[in-house]
Amino acid sequence: MSNILVTYFSASGVTKNVAQKIANDNGYDLFEIVPEEIYTPADLDWTDKNSRSTLEMNDKSFRPPIVESVDVSDYDTIVIGFPVWWYTAPTIINTFIESVDLSGKTIKAFCTSGGSGIDKCVSDLSNTYPELNFEKGLRLTGMESSDKIKEWIGE
Repeated sequence: MSNILVTYFSASGVTKNVAQKIANDNGYDLFEIVPEEIYTPADLDWTDKNSRSTLEMNDKSFRPPIVESVDVSDYDTIVIGFPVWWYTAPTIINTFIESVDLSGKTIKAFCTSGGSGIDKCVSDLSNTYPELNFEKGLRLTGMESSDKIKEWIGE
């Protein structure tokens, strides 16, 4: 077992592919954050003001239920991957963070996004959980070399 755990939430499969590549290429353990209710394409329609994702993202206190959590006690570094929704991390990431004890852990966030960067996501998470150690995040496309990923995680 490595002492690095790659966790991720993926609504369309893009983040899942990147997370699997990171874990497989580097021998890290992998955990998928699965919502109790899977997101449909209609749920993800950001142009619909009444879509599930829009309603969730407009309510900063909402925590979408997840199927299960994971024991992170054996890990020093937790990598959390997600797509960018409304310029930040989806609220299901908060559900995950609040379901585990990340005190004393190094947390590295990565996002998959066509345009939005990771800085606001990490800043928002750091402000919500000031007691946790969020380090510099990275926007990934899945085309990065495993050396680049290893270097970022090891920074």
